[in-house]
Formats: sequence, C-alpha cells, structure tokens
Amino acid sequence: QVRLAESGGGLVQAGGSLRLSCVASGSISEINDIGWERQAPGKQLELVASITSRGSIKYGDSAKGRFTISRDNLANTLYLEMNSVKPEDTAVYYCTARGRVVRYWGQGTQVTVSS
Repeated sequence: QVRLAESGGGLVQAGGSLRLSCVASGSISEINDIGWERQAPGKQLELVASITSRGSIKYGDSAKGRFTISRDNLANTLYLEMNSVKPEDTAVYYCTARGRVVRYWGQGTQVTVSS
C-alpha cells in the first residue's frame, strides 16, 4: 500500500517556472520506480519523467531540456522542476509509482500555462 499526494500545480505564465512535489507514504519499500505522467485535454497519458530505485532517470521528449526530476529519500518526496513552460504543458500532472505487481497514482495536480 502506497499513497501519493501531489502539490504545486497552478497558473503560470509562459516562459515561467514552477515546482511540483509528491509525498509518498505507506509501504515505501514496495516502490521500484516513481515518476510523473500528464494528461492534456483530448490527449492520452504521457510520460514526463521517471526515476528508478537505482537513480536512473528517463525523460519524455517534451520534457527534455526543460524539466528536472529529483527526489529526497529522507523526506519521501519527489519533485518536478518545470522551466520555460509552454501553453502546451497545460495538463493534469500525476505522480505515479510502480510496485511489484501494481501501480499507484496520486489524485493529480492541475498545471495551466497562460500565453
């Protein structure tokens, strides 16, 4: 049992920055990898970034060069720093973790980028 809680979403101007946070609780030892996915209106879920228990990081094409994923293990917190945001970054951002046989999801946080 893993619980994920996102925060940090909101309205931001194009070209600006913001940071999303995800606090994990429960059976943290079950997590093999954790990351961020997003869903824009009318589009499918898209991988933003992920990090494994060994520290290997993967970015989706839209995030490369602009977003940075990081974690604080002592605080059980995952971060996504978003820089140079664009209107097309507008989406619901989900924190998600993979366990042995299941995946866990947060409730999502809305990010809206104005032009």
